[in-house]
Amino acid sequence: MLIAFNKPFNVLCQFTDRSQPPRATLAGFGLPPAVYAAGRLDYDSEGLLLLTDDGGLAHQLTDPRHKADKTYWVQVEGTVTDAQLQALRRGVLLNDGPTLPAGVERLEPPPELWPRTPPVRFRKTVPDAWLAITLREGRNRQVRRMTAAVGLPTLRLVRISMGAHAIGDLQPGQWRQIG
Repeated sequence: MLIAFNKPFNVLCQFTDRSQPPRATLAGFGLPPAVYAAGRLDYDSEGLLLLTDDGGLAHQLTDPRHKADKTYWVQVEGTVTDAQLQALRRGVLLNDGPTLPAGVERLEPPPELWPRTPPVRFRKTVPDAWLAITLREGRNRQVRRMTAAVGLPTLRLVRISMGAHAIGDLQPGQWRQIG
């Protein structure tokens, strides 16, 4: 079984949380029993999370050797320059080594997304922009670290696809079986 789930902002990609107070988890969304996340999506990120009850499929979906593209729509703070785009496309040096080259495009006009709760802070004096970033690797908080490395802090991060699977019209907290 394969499930596409639109993970809301500030939800953990697991079914339990031992924090005090506990944070929201996948347990609150009526998902089928015996599925688990194939990969991770940070607590403060949103969008497509694939869940499965098949360990082999989970490995295939997440192992970097299978080169499954992951595409994110990223709202960044600042005005994006061509030099910053080129740096992201070439790959940037992070504290754990250089990243692979990434697919990066400006999203103009900004994508139409569901409202986030709480909303991203808006400042009249600080511009922002949207990028589509496609990776073939998945390090911890990689997109956020990459944009910060080129001087564009991430304000909002939404994964819209993993390999052949896309979020489509799923709203936050909704899921559908896709396999």
